[in-house]
Amino acid sequence: MMTTWVDALLRKRREAHSPFPHQATLILDNPLRRALLKPARKIDHLGLTGAEHVLEVGPGPGFFSVEIARRLTYGRLDLFDIQPEMLEKARRQLERAGFYDVGFTSGEASEGFPFPDSSFDVAFLAAVIGEVPDQQACIRSLGRVLKPGARLVFLEMFPDPDRLNVQALRDLAEPENFDFVEAKGSRWAEIVSFRRGDPS
Repeated sequence: MMTTWVDALLRKRREAHSPFPHQATLILDNPLRRALLKPARKIDHLGLTGAEHVLEVGPGPGFFSVEIARRLTYGRLDLFDIQPEMLEKARRQLERAGFYDVGFTSGEASEGFPFPDSSFDVAFLAAVIGEVPDQQACIRSLGRVLKPGARLVFLEMFPDPDRLNVQALRDLAEPENFDFVEAKGSRWAEIVSFRRGDPS
């Protein structure tokens, strides 16, 4: 059993497609990272109107989740993560900010999402798709739970060792009936957006 966050990080370095360990969330959720990444500005790029049903995959301790919830005046946020411990940390973060009507589901993204077809208007994945063992299966399942015309948005950041570039994301998403919309940002943090096509 791992006893320290250093052990957890060393394990992640050894294992391909492993999630960021919940024991080391201090690295993900701290004032310096917040000042550098400016999560509110990143979430502004989602262009939420307030009524969307949003699925955040791999939210970790809720670094971006609170900013999403703030913008959903009439909508709803659902979080999906492989680590129940991460979901519990995100829950505490959201509740401290006054958000209680949020869904929390634990599971493996490669094995499909346990939500009805066409449930969501937006899916947001920040530095997580590279950690998913079967990325194509994950995107295929997102295509099922997203409504036609819904948005699939990736945020890929340096120095994430599992980071995917724009072309790699297009190679994953476009065969699953997602149309590339745009890529914005810099080499340090890039937001890549797709739109779900109509079922053929």
